[in-house]
Amino acid sequence: MLAVSKLKELSFLIYGLGLSGQSVLKFFKKNNIKNYQIWDDKQKKLFKNKRAQNLKETLHSVDFIVLSPGISLIEKKNLIKFKKKIITDIDLFYLINKNFKSIVVTGTNGKSTTCKLIGHLLKKNRFKVLIGGNIGTPILNLKIKKNSYVVIEASSFQLSHSKIICPDYAFLLNITNDHLSWHGNMQNYTNSKFKIFMLQKKNQFALVNKKFKKIFIKKNFSSKLIIPNKKHLQIIKKKIEKNYLELNISDENINFVYAFSKLIKINEKNFIETIKSFVGLPHRHEIFLKKNNIVFINDSKATTFEATKYALSKSKNIFWILGGLPKKNDKIILSKIKSNITKCYLVGRNINFFKKQIKNKINFSITKNFKKTLIEIFKDIKSFNKKNNTILLSPAAASYDQFTNFEKRGEEFKKLSKYYARKFI
Repeated sequence: MLAVSKLKELSFLIYGLGLSGQSVLKFFKKNNIKNYQIWDDKQKKLFKNKRAQNLKETLHSVDFIVLSPGISLIEKKNLIKFKKKIITDIDLFYLINKNFKSIVVTGTNGKSTTCKLIGHLLKKNRFKVLIGGNIGTPILNLKIKKNSYVVIEASSFQLSHSKIICPDYAFLLNITNDHLSWHGNMQNYTNSKFKIFMLQKKNQFALVNKKFKKIFIKKNFSSKLIIPNKKHLQIIKKKIEKNYLELNISDENINFVYAFSKLIKINEKNFIETIKSFVGLPHRHEIFLKKNNIVFINDSKATTFEATKYALSKSKNIFWILGGLPKKNDKIILSKIKSNITKCYLVGRNINFFKKQIKNKINFSITKNFKKTLIEIFKDIKSFNKKNNTILLSPAAASYDQFTNFEKRGEEFKKLSKYYARKFI
Protein backbone atom coordinates (compact mmCIF):
# COMPACT_ATOMS: atom_id res chain seq x y z
CA MET A 1 0.00 0.00 0.00
CA LEU A 2 1.36 3.38 -1.06
CA ALA A 3 0.32 6.76 0.36
CA VAL A 4 -1.14 9.28 -2.07
CA SER A 5 1.68 11.65 -1.04
CA LYS A 6 4.16 9.18 -2.57
CA LEU A 7 2.17 9.10 -5.83
CA LYS A 8 2.57 12.87 -6.03
CA GLU A 9 6.32 12.35 -6.32
CA LEU A 10 5.90 10.17 -9.42
CA SER A 11 5.04 11.02 -13.05
CA PHE A 12 2.35 9.33 -15.16
CA LEU A 13 1.01 9.08 -18.67
CA ILE A 14 -2.70 8.21 -18.93
CA TYR A 15 -2.81 6.34 -22.24
CA GLY A 16 -6.41 6.03 -23.48
CA LEU A 17 -9.49 7.92 -22.31
CA GLY A 18 -12.09 5.19 -22.16
CA LEU A 19 -14.05 4.62 -18.94
CA SER A 20 -11.01 3.45 -16.99
CA GLY A 21 -8.80 6.25 -18.35
CA GLN A 22 -11.39 8.83 -17.37
CA SER A 23 -11.59 7.34 -13.89
CA VAL A 24 -7.79 7.62 -13.54
CA LEU A 25 -7.98 11.27 -14.61
CA LYS A 26 -10.75 11.91 -12.07
CA PHE A 27 -8.72 10.12 -9.37
CA PHE A 28 -5.61 12.24 -10.07
CA LYS A 29 -7.61 15.47 -9.93
CA LYS A 30 -9.39 14.46 -6.72
CA ASN A 31 -6.10 13.61 -4.98
CA ASN A 32 -4.24 16.65 -6.33
CA ILE A 33 -1.77 14.52 -8.30
CA LYS A 34 -0.52 17.01 -10.89
CA ASN A 35 2.45 15.32 -12.56
CA TYR A 36 0.61 13.51 -15.33
CA GLN A 37 0.05 13.79 -19.07
CA ILE A 38 -2.67 12.38 -21.32
CA TRP A 39 -2.65 10.60 -24.65
CA ASP A 40 -5.58 9.30 -26.69
CA ASP A 41 -5.24 8.54 -30.40
CA LYS A 42 -8.84 9.55 -31.15
CA GLN A 43 -9.45 12.48 -28.79
CA LYS A 44 -6.59 14.71 -29.85
CA LYS A 45 -8.38 18.02 -29.24
CA LEU A 46 -9.26 17.37 -25.59
CA PHE A 47 -7.16 18.33 -22.54
CA LYS A 48 -4.71 20.46 -24.51
CA ASN A 49 -2.99 21.69 -21.35
CA LYS A 50 -2.27 18.10 -20.21
CA ARG A 51 -1.89 16.40 -23.57
CA ALA A 52 1.56 14.90 -24.24
CA GLN A 53 3.19 17.12 -26.86
CA ASN A 54 5.75 14.51 -27.86
CA LEU A 55 4.53 10.96 -27.19
CA LYS A 56 7.91 9.32 -27.78
CA GLU A 57 9.67 11.61 -25.28
CA THR A 58 6.85 11.25 -22.74
CA LEU A 59 6.98 7.44 -22.88
CA HIS A 60 10.68 7.63 -22.06
CA SER A 61 10.40 10.22 -19.29
CA VAL A 62 7.40 9.16 -17.14
CA ASP A 63 7.62 6.70 -14.23
CA PHE A 64 4.39 4.88 -15.11
CA ILE A 65 2.04 4.47 -18.08
CA VAL A 66 -1.54 3.87 -16.96
CA LEU A 67 -2.86 1.97 -19.97
CA SER A 68 -6.50 1.58 -20.95
CA PRO A 69 -7.53 -2.12 -20.94
CA GLY A 70 -8.62 -2.21 -24.59
CA ILE A 71 -5.22 -1.18 -25.96
CA SER A 72 -3.19 -4.09 -27.33
CA LEU A 73 0.60 -4.02 -27.48
CA ILE A 74 0.34 -5.97 -30.73
CA GLU A 75 -1.34 -2.95 -32.31
CA LYS A 76 0.74 -0.33 -30.44
CA LYS A 77 4.30 -1.44 -31.18
CA ASN A 78 5.67 1.82 -29.73
CA LEU A 79 4.60 0.64 -26.25
CA ILE A 80 6.34 -2.75 -26.24
CA LYS A 81 9.74 -1.44 -25.06
CA PHE A 82 7.98 0.31 -22.14
CA LYS A 83 6.14 -2.79 -20.84
CA LYS A 84 7.82 -2.53 -17.44
CA LYS A 85 6.29 0.91 -16.90
CA ILE A 86 2.74 -0.11 -17.80
CA ILE A 87 0.18 -0.43 -14.99
CA THR A 88 -3.64 -0.39 -14.84
CA ASP A 89 -6.35 1.37 -12.87
CA ILE A 90 -6.65 -1.80 -10.77
CA ASP A 91 -2.96 -1.51 -9.86
CA LEU A 92 -3.51 2.07 -8.67
CA PHE A 93 -6.43 0.82 -6.60
CA TYR A 94 -4.22 -1.73 -4.82
CA LEU A 95 -1.45 0.82 -4.35
CA ILE A 96 -3.55 3.30 -2.39
CA ASN A 97 -6.10 1.20 -0.48
CA LYS A 98 -5.85 -0.94 2.63
CA ASN A 99 -8.15 -2.62 5.19
CA PHE A 100 -10.35 -4.34 2.64
CA LYS A 101 -10.73 -7.86 1.25
CA SER A 102 -10.60 -8.23 -2.52
CA ILE A 103 -12.27 -10.87 -4.68
CA VAL A 104 -11.05 -10.84 -8.27
CA VAL A 105 -12.91 -12.89 -10.88
CA THR A 106 -11.64 -13.75 -14.34
CA GLY A 107 -12.44 -16.27 -17.08
CA THR A 108 -13.69 -16.21 -20.66
CA ASN A 109 -17.35 -16.64 -19.78
CA GLY A 110 -19.51 -15.98 -16.72
CA LYS A 111 -17.39 -13.31 -14.99
CA SER A 112 -20.11 -10.69 -14.63
CA THR A 113 -22.77 -13.11 -13.37
CA THR A 114 -20.31 -14.62 -10.87
CA CYS A 115 -19.36 -11.15 -9.59
CA LYS A 116 -22.99 -10.14 -9.20
CA LEU A 117 -23.82 -13.42 -7.43
CA ILE A 118 -20.88 -12.96 -5.02
CA GLY A 119 -22.03 -9.40 -4.32
CA HIS A 120 -25.58 -10.61 -3.70
CA LEU A 121 -24.33 -13.36 -1.37
CA LEU A 122 -22.30 -10.91 0.70
CA LYS A 123 -25.08 -8.30 0.91
CA LYS A 124 -27.69 -10.87 1.90
CA ASN A 125 -25.39 -12.06 4.67
CA ARG A 126 -24.67 -8.53 5.97
CA PHE A 127 -21.16 -8.03 4.68
CA LYS A 128 -20.09 -4.61 3.41
CA VAL A 129 -19.49 -5.04 -0.32
CA LEU A 130 -18.69 -3.03 -3.45
CA ILE A 131 -18.50 -4.27 -7.06
CA GLY A 132 -16.40 -2.76 -9.84
CA GLY A 133 -13.89 -3.25 -12.62
CA ASN A 134 -14.82 -4.66 -16.02
CA ILE A 135 -18.43 -5.19 -14.85
CA GLY A 136 -19.25 -1.51 -15.33
CA THR A 137 -18.06 0.77 -12.53
CA PRO A 138 -14.36 1.67 -12.88
CA ILE A 139 -12.55 0.45 -9.80
CA LEU A 140 -11.14 3.88 -8.91
CA ASN A 141 -14.68 5.29 -8.73
CA LEU A 142 -15.53 3.07 -5.75
CA LYS A 143 -15.55 4.61 -2.28
CA ILE A 144 -13.86 2.01 -0.10
CA LYS A 145 -15.09 1.50 3.44
CA LYS A 146 -13.01 -0.10 6.17
CA ASN A 147 -13.34 -3.91 6.38
CA SER A 148 -15.42 -4.09 3.21
CA TYR A 149 -15.23 -6.72 0.48
CA VAL A 150 -14.47 -5.44 -3.03
CA VAL A 151 -15.55 -7.69 -5.91
CA ILE A 152 -13.54 -6.96 -9.07
CA GLU A 153 -14.24 -8.33 -12.52
CA ALA A 154 -10.89 -8.46 -14.34
CA SER A 155 -10.59 -8.95 -18.08
CA SER A 156 -7.60 -10.61 -19.71
CA PHE A 157 -6.68 -7.14 -21.03
CA GLN A 158 -6.41 -5.72 -17.51
CA LEU A 159 -4.54 -8.72 -16.16
CA SER A 160 -2.13 -8.74 -19.07
CA HIS A 161 -0.85 -5.27 -18.10
CA SER A 162 -1.23 -5.58 -14.33
CA LYS A 163 1.80 -5.46 -12.05
CA ILE A 164 0.36 -5.13 -8.52
CA ILE A 165 -2.97 -6.99 -8.36
CA CYS A 166 -3.09 -9.28 -5.30
CA PRO A 167 -6.54 -10.72 -4.49
CA ASP A 168 -7.51 -12.30 -1.19
CA TYR A 169 -9.75 -14.57 -3.27
CA ALA A 170 -8.89 -15.13 -6.95
CA PHE A 171 -11.38 -16.92 -9.23
CA LEU A 172 -10.40 -18.52 -12.56
CA LEU A 173 -13.68 -19.81 -14.01
CA ASN A 174 -12.72 -21.04 -17.47
CA ILE A 175 -10.53 -20.34 -20.49
CA THR A 176 -11.79 -20.81 -24.03
CA ASN A 177 -10.94 -19.38 -27.43
CA ASP A 178 -11.42 -15.59 -27.30
CA HIS A 179 -9.60 -12.25 -27.77
CA LEU A 180 -6.82 -13.91 -29.79
CA SER A 181 -6.49 -10.92 -32.11
CA TRP A 182 -5.67 -8.82 -29.01
CA HIS A 183 -3.30 -11.31 -27.31
CA GLY A 184 -1.77 -12.81 -30.45
CA ASN A 185 -2.20 -16.47 -29.48
CA MET A 186 -3.87 -18.79 -26.98
CA GLN A 187 -0.73 -19.12 -24.84
CA ASN A 188 -0.55 -15.37 -24.24
CA TYR A 189 -4.26 -15.29 -23.45
CA THR A 190 -3.91 -18.16 -20.93
CA ASN A 191 -0.85 -16.55 -19.32
CA SER A 192 -2.75 -13.30 -18.82
CA LYS A 193 -5.47 -15.14 -16.89
CA PHE A 194 -2.95 -16.86 -14.59
CA LYS A 195 -1.44 -13.51 -13.61
CA ILE A 196 -4.33 -13.23 -11.15
CA PHE A 197 -2.43 -15.65 -8.84
CA MET A 198 1.11 -14.36 -9.31
CA LEU A 199 1.37 -12.08 -6.26
CA GLN A 200 -0.96 -13.95 -3.92
CA LYS A 201 0.37 -14.92 -0.50
CA LYS A 202 0.03 -18.12 1.54
CA ASN A 203 -3.00 -16.85 3.47
CA GLN A 204 -4.92 -16.04 0.27
CA PHE A 205 -7.10 -18.34 -1.84
CA ALA A 206 -7.14 -19.42 -5.50
CA LEU A 207 -10.44 -20.90 -6.69
CA VAL A 208 -9.56 -22.68 -9.92
CA ASN A 209 -11.45 -24.70 -12.51
CA LYS A 210 -10.40 -28.35 -12.22
CA LYS A 211 -9.11 -28.27 -15.83
CA PHE A 212 -6.29 -25.95 -14.79
CA LYS A 213 -5.19 -27.67 -11.59
CA LYS A 214 -1.98 -29.08 -13.14
CA ILE A 215 -0.99 -25.71 -14.60
CA PHE A 216 -1.55 -24.01 -11.25
CA ILE A 217 0.56 -26.58 -9.39
CA LYS A 218 3.31 -26.47 -12.04
CA LYS A 219 3.58 -22.68 -11.70
CA ASN A 220 4.14 -23.11 -7.95
CA PHE A 221 1.92 -20.26 -6.79
CA SER A 222 1.86 -19.47 -3.06
CA SER A 223 -1.89 -19.24 -2.43
CA LYS A 224 -4.17 -22.01 -1.19
CA LEU A 225 -5.66 -23.93 -4.10
CA ILE A 226 -9.42 -24.59 -3.97
CA ILE A 227 -11.08 -26.73 -6.67
CA PRO A 228 -14.88 -26.20 -6.57
CA ASN A 229 -16.54 -29.60 -6.14
CA LYS A 230 -19.63 -30.53 -8.15
CA LYS A 231 -20.87 -33.27 -5.83
CA HIS A 232 -23.22 -30.97 -3.88
CA LEU A 233 -24.57 -29.23 -6.97
CA GLN A 234 -27.59 -31.43 -7.67
CA ILE A 235 -28.62 -31.34 -3.99
CA ILE A 236 -28.41 -27.54 -3.98
CA LYS A 237 -30.37 -27.25 -7.24
CA LYS A 238 -33.17 -29.39 -5.82
CA LYS A 239 -33.34 -27.26 -2.69
CA ILE A 240 -33.67 -24.06 -4.74
CA GLU A 241 -37.23 -25.13 -5.72
CA LYS A 242 -37.35 -22.71 -8.65
CA ASN A 243 -37.10 -22.91 -12.41
CA TYR A 244 -33.34 -23.13 -12.59
CA LEU A 245 -33.14 -21.66 -16.09
CA GLU A 246 -34.92 -18.49 -15.03
CA LEU A 247 -32.31 -17.77 -12.36
CA ASN A 248 -29.96 -16.97 -15.25
CA ILE A 249 -26.96 -18.67 -13.61
CA SER A 250 -24.89 -21.67 -14.64
CA ASP A 251 -23.62 -24.69 -12.71
CA GLU A 252 -20.17 -23.12 -12.83
CA ASN A 253 -21.41 -19.87 -11.26
CA ILE A 254 -23.01 -21.79 -8.40
CA ASN A 255 -20.03 -24.14 -7.87
CA PHE A 256 -17.51 -21.35 -7.50
CA VAL A 257 -19.68 -19.13 -5.33
CA TYR A 258 -20.64 -22.08 -3.11
CA ALA A 259 -16.94 -22.89 -2.58
CA PHE A 260 -16.35 -19.24 -1.68
CA SER A 261 -19.30 -19.23 0.74
CA LYS A 262 -17.66 -22.08 2.66
CA LEU A 263 -14.40 -20.12 2.96
CA ILE A 264 -16.19 -17.16 4.55
CA LYS A 265 -18.35 -19.48 6.69
CA ILE A 266 -21.81 -18.84 5.22
CA ASN A 267 -23.96 -21.89 5.93
CA GLU A 268 -25.79 -23.86 3.23
CA LYS A 269 -29.25 -22.66 4.25
CA ASN A 270 -28.25 -19.01 3.84
CA PHE A 271 -26.49 -19.83 0.57
CA ILE A 272 -29.64 -21.42 -0.88
CA GLU A 273 -31.78 -18.46 0.21
CA THR A 274 -29.31 -16.20 -1.56
CA ILE A 275 -29.59 -18.20 -4.79
CA LYS A 276 -33.40 -18.16 -4.65
CA SER A 277 -33.49 -14.38 -4.47
CA PHE A 278 -30.88 -13.74 -7.16
CA VAL A 279 -31.83 -11.78 -10.28
CA GLY A 280 -29.47 -12.41 -13.19
CA LEU A 281 -27.89 -9.86 -15.48
CA PRO A 282 -29.63 -8.94 -18.76
CA HIS A 283 -28.39 -10.37 -22.08
CA ARG A 284 -27.08 -13.54 -20.41
CA HIS A 285 -29.58 -16.33 -21.15
CA GLU A 286 -32.30 -13.82 -20.23
CA ILE A 287 -35.81 -15.24 -20.44
CA PHE A 288 -37.72 -12.03 -21.10
CA LEU A 289 -41.02 -13.27 -22.60
CA LYS A 290 -43.26 -16.32 -22.53
CA LYS A 291 -46.29 -16.49 -24.80
CA ASN A 292 -48.39 -19.35 -26.18
CA ASN A 293 -45.83 -22.04 -25.35
CA ILE A 294 -43.01 -19.98 -26.83
CA VAL A 295 -40.07 -18.95 -24.64
CA PHE A 296 -37.99 -15.98 -25.80
CA ILE A 297 -34.35 -15.91 -24.66
CA ASN A 298 -31.92 -13.01 -25.11
CA ASP A 299 -28.36 -14.35 -24.90
CA SER A 300 -26.71 -11.46 -26.76
CA LYS A 301 -23.65 -11.57 -24.45
CA ALA A 302 -22.68 -14.94 -25.99
CA THR A 303 -19.95 -13.74 -28.34
CA THR A 304 -18.22 -17.11 -28.87
CA PHE A 305 -19.60 -20.56 -29.61
CA GLU A 306 -18.38 -21.82 -26.22
CA ALA A 307 -20.70 -19.26 -24.59
CA THR A 308 -23.58 -20.15 -26.94
CA LYS A 309 -23.21 -23.88 -26.25
CA TYR A 310 -24.74 -23.45 -22.77
CA ALA A 311 -27.96 -21.97 -24.17
CA LEU A 312 -28.24 -24.62 -26.88
CA SER A 313 -27.85 -27.39 -24.30
CA LYS A 314 -30.58 -26.08 -21.97
CA SER A 315 -33.63 -25.99 -24.27
CA LYS A 316 -35.46 -28.04 -26.91
CA ASN A 317 -37.17 -27.05 -30.19
CA ILE A 318 -34.84 -24.07 -30.57
CA PHE A 319 -35.22 -21.49 -33.32
CA TRP A 320 -31.65 -20.21 -33.09
CA ILE A 321 -30.45 -16.78 -34.27
CA LEU A 322 -26.74 -16.92 -35.11
CA GLY A 323 -24.27 -14.40 -36.53
CA GLY A 324 -22.30 -11.21 -36.12
CA LEU A 325 -18.57 -10.54 -36.10
CA PRO A 326 -16.88 -13.93 -35.50
CA LYS A 327 -13.98 -14.32 -33.08
CA LYS A 328 -10.61 -15.43 -34.42
CA ASN A 329 -10.31 -19.26 -34.73
CA ASP A 330 -13.79 -19.85 -33.30
CA LYS A 331 -15.46 -23.10 -34.33
CA ILE A 332 -19.09 -24.22 -34.15
CA ILE A 333 -19.31 -27.86 -33.04
CA LEU A 334 -22.91 -29.08 -32.89
CA SER A 335 -22.55 -32.87 -32.63
CA LYS A 336 -23.90 -33.21 -29.08
CA ILE A 337 -26.60 -30.52 -29.23
CA LYS A 338 -27.91 -30.34 -32.80
CA SER A 339 -31.00 -32.39 -31.87
CA ASN A 340 -32.13 -29.42 -29.74
CA ILE A 341 -32.12 -27.09 -32.77
CA THR A 342 -35.20 -27.02 -34.99
CA LYS A 343 -33.84 -24.34 -37.30
CA CYS A 344 -31.08 -21.73 -37.43
CA TYR A 345 -31.27 -18.18 -38.84
CA LEU A 346 -28.11 -16.43 -40.02
CA VAL A 347 -27.87 -12.68 -39.43
CA GLY A 348 -25.21 -10.00 -39.82
CA ARG A 349 -22.53 -9.26 -42.40
CA ASN A 350 -20.44 -12.43 -42.04
CA ILE A 351 -22.94 -14.98 -43.33
CA ASN A 352 -20.41 -17.12 -45.22
CA PHE A 353 -18.30 -17.79 -42.10
CA PHE A 354 -21.28 -19.25 -40.24
CA LYS A 355 -22.80 -20.94 -43.30
CA LYS A 356 -19.62 -22.98 -43.83
CA GLN A 357 -19.70 -24.14 -40.21
CA ILE A 358 -23.34 -25.32 -40.09
CA LYS A 359 -24.04 -26.37 -43.69
CA ASN A 360 -25.26 -30.00 -43.97
CA LYS A 361 -25.47 -30.19 -40.15
CA ILE A 362 -28.70 -28.34 -39.30
CA ASN A 363 -31.63 -26.71 -41.08
CA PHE A 364 -30.99 -22.99 -41.66
CA SER A 365 -32.10 -19.82 -43.47
CA ILE A 366 -30.24 -16.61 -44.30
CA THR A 367 -32.31 -13.74 -42.89
CA LYS A 368 -29.64 -11.04 -42.26
CA ASN A 369 -31.55 -8.90 -39.72
CA PHE A 370 -33.83 -9.38 -36.71
CA LYS A 371 -36.99 -8.11 -38.40
CA LYS A 372 -36.84 -10.63 -41.27
CA THR A 373 -35.70 -13.33 -38.86
CA LEU A 374 -38.60 -12.99 -36.43
CA ILE A 375 -41.21 -12.85 -39.21
CA GLU A 376 -39.78 -16.08 -40.66
CA ILE A 377 -39.53 -17.74 -37.23
CA PHE A 378 -43.22 -17.18 -36.45
CA LYS A 379 -44.16 -18.68 -39.82
CA ASP A 380 -41.86 -21.65 -39.19
CA ILE A 381 -43.28 -22.26 -35.70
CA LYS A 382 -46.73 -22.69 -37.26
CA SER A 383 -45.30 -24.91 -39.98
CA PHE A 384 -43.33 -27.22 -37.64
CA ASN A 385 -46.31 -27.35 -35.27
CA LYS A 386 -44.42 -28.35 -32.11
CA LYS A 387 -45.93 -27.85 -28.64
CA ASN A 388 -43.12 -26.02 -26.86
CA ASN A 389 -40.68 -23.77 -28.70
CA THR A 390 -37.72 -21.55 -27.85
CA ILE A 391 -36.72 -18.46 -29.82
CA LEU A 392 -33.07 -17.94 -28.93
CA LEU A 393 -30.71 -15.11 -29.76
CA SER A 394 -27.31 -16.57 -28.90
CA PRO A 395 -25.15 -15.22 -31.73
CA ALA A 396 -21.74 -16.79 -30.96
CA ALA A 397 -20.18 -13.60 -32.29
CA ALA A 398 -19.43 -9.99 -31.39
CA SER A 399 -22.03 -7.35 -32.24
CA TYR A 400 -19.85 -4.77 -33.98
CA ASP A 401 -20.87 -5.61 -37.55
CA GLN A 402 -24.38 -4.21 -36.90
CA PHE A 403 -24.50 -2.83 -33.34
CA THR A 404 -22.24 -0.72 -31.11
CA ASN A 405 -22.27 -3.38 -28.35
CA PHE A 406 -23.99 -6.56 -27.22
CA GLU A 407 -26.40 -4.57 -25.01
CA LYS A 408 -27.77 -2.62 -28.02
CA ARG A 409 -28.12 -5.89 -29.92
CA GLY A 410 -30.01 -7.53 -27.08
CA GLU A 411 -32.34 -4.57 -26.55
CA GLU A 412 -33.20 -4.44 -30.26
CA PHE A 413 -33.97 -8.16 -30.26
CA LYS A 414 -36.23 -7.83 -27.20
CA LYS A 415 -38.08 -4.83 -28.63
CA LEU A 416 -38.78 -6.51 -31.98
CA SER A 417 -39.66 -9.83 -30.34
CA LYS A 418 -42.36 -8.19 -28.22
CA TYR A 419 -43.71 -6.27 -31.21
CA TYR A 420 -43.94 -9.29 -33.55
CA ALA A 421 -45.22 -11.56 -30.77
CA ARG A 422 -48.23 -9.24 -30.40
CA LYS A 423 -48.69 -9.23 -34.17
CA PHE A 424 -48.37 -12.94 -34.94
CA ILE A 425 -49.35 -14.83 -31.78
